[in-house]
Amino acid sequence: MTVKLTVENAVQAKAEIERLQSQGYSDDNIYIFAHDKRREEDITEALDTESVGMKEQGFLTGMKNMTSSRGDELRAQMAAVGLSDQEAEEYEEELDKGKLVIIASKDE
Repeated sequence: MTVKLTVENAVQAKAEIERLQSQGYSDDNIYIFAHDKRREEDITEALDTESVGMKEQGFLTGMKNMTSSRGDELRAQMAAVGLSDQEAEEYEEELDKGKLVIIASKDE
C-alpha cells in the first residue's frame, strides 16, 4: 500500500512520519520530496528517512536525472517509488508551491 501526503513544513512532516511509523511503515520506505534539493536533503537527514537513489530508479534513470531539470528529476523519482506519471506530475505541482511531499509504501 502506498500513502501520498503533502505537508507545509518539516514539523508537519515529522508528525506524519511518526504516524506512518506507528502504522508499520519502515524508515527505508518513507521518502520526502522538496523542490529545493538542499531542503530535501536536510529534511531527509534530520528525519532519518530514505533518499531515492539507484536502487529505486535503476542506473540509467539515475544517470539521466543528473542532466534533467529538477522537475523532471522529481517526477522520475516519485514514479520510481510507486506513483503513476499523472500522480507524479500532480505532486510535483505541489512541490512548486513550496510544500513537501511524503510517499510511504509497505507490503500488505
